[in-house]
Amino acid sequence: MASSFNIISNEEVQDIRAALEEGDLCTATERVSEYLKDIENAPLNIAITGESGTGKSTFVNAIRGMDDEEEGSAKTGVVETTEKPTPYLHPQYTNVTVWDLPGIGTPNFAPDSYLQSVHFSRYDFFIILSSERFKKNDIDLAKAIQAMNKKFYFVRSKVDSDLYASQVRRKKTFNEENVLNEIRNNCIQSLRDGGITKPQVFLLSFLELDKFDFQIMQDTLEKELPEHKRHIFLISLPNISLPVLEKKRQAFKTDIWKLSLLSAGAAVVPIPGLSVACDIRIPMNAMTSYKNAFGLDEKSLEKLADTFGKDVSELKSVIKSPTVTKEINEELVITLLKSGVTGGLMFVEYAASNIPLLGSLIAGGISFGTTYCMLSDFLTEIAEDAVRVLMKALESPV
Repeated sequence: MASSFNIISNEEVQDIRAALEEGDLCTATERVSEYLKDIENAPLNIAITGESGTGKSTFVNAIRGMDDEEEGSAKTGVVETTEKPTPYLHPQYTNVTVWDLPGIGTPNFAPDSYLQSVHFSRYDFFIILSSERFKKNDIDLAKAIQAMNKKFYFVRSKVDSDLYASQVRRKKTFNEENVLNEIRNNCIQSLRDGGITKPQVFLLSFLELDKFDFQIMQDTLEKELPEHKRHIFLISLPNISLPVLEKKRQAFKTDIWKLSLLSAGAAVVPIPGLSVACDIRIPMNAMTSYKNAFGLDEKSLEKLADTFGKDVSELKSVIKSPTVTKEINEELVITLLKSGVTGGLMFVEYAASNIPLLGSLIAGGISFGTTYCMLSDFLTEIAEDAVRVLMKALESPV
């Protein structure tokens, strides 16, 4: 359990100290509960726009981890299929909505009335797509977004098609990096010529979302989103790369102490045979969230296997944690808490020496430490298993 002791940061220590200095344990846990509810329920509205034929609907599906034929996916086609702003809920996180907006410059939506037509103010940020140079309509839209102090990002789509065409035409001199730089510089120059001073352009393939600039775009959005929106954005991302999985682990890790404090503060369910009490629903819900976010629930594993042409048993074969594949229920949580009591006691001793005000938590101290260690260990195990499953899915047939 020693490895768990280094998880709590100095900033988190100060948060605990501040919460406890405000009053008794009840006051502290109420504050934590409100914080967690705000994070969990924060709405995130993402607008996808651009000219007709740039792949807006395909991107709406890809960013939600869905294919174009899946139930609930956005309708795609070679002609403009979106006539009005259409919301698509994330399949797991219903407070995340990706909006497929009508194409700019189509007969139904002239540029001068476009912003009013799509209810411009409801979106947290805009992604403006183009499959070639960004044009006047794209630039005019970006300027209007900027004038309303909203964030916007330019995405150059269908990069894979350009690379393929270039490779066919330049069999002897083809260089992928040179072609990508040429595309990027061309886009940036067209935007600068239109009056956008510091354009951010990300090159993407919606068929292989993990390639090219997706990681850079994710890092940029994470940095620029408000703190209460950042968490839901990170955990709602499709599990397409190792950096995405690591970002999710870090996002969940940050809130473990808050969940543990909340569970200890409630202290309503005694663990049979132990002098420990906690609200078992809190760690149980957290574990379920981890499992779903990392795509290790049964439905997600079956979908991943189907996507990469694997048998689901192949993916399950690399899962090492004995708890990941089990049903997460009260019995499992109690078993894990029982097995972690020794570590919980050690954690309380460690924390008490570093956080004197933890004395206010002594009544629930064992529960706090046990829940903290249990959730930390479970998160580590499930994140490591998610990495192994993704690597297995990406593994080429022998």
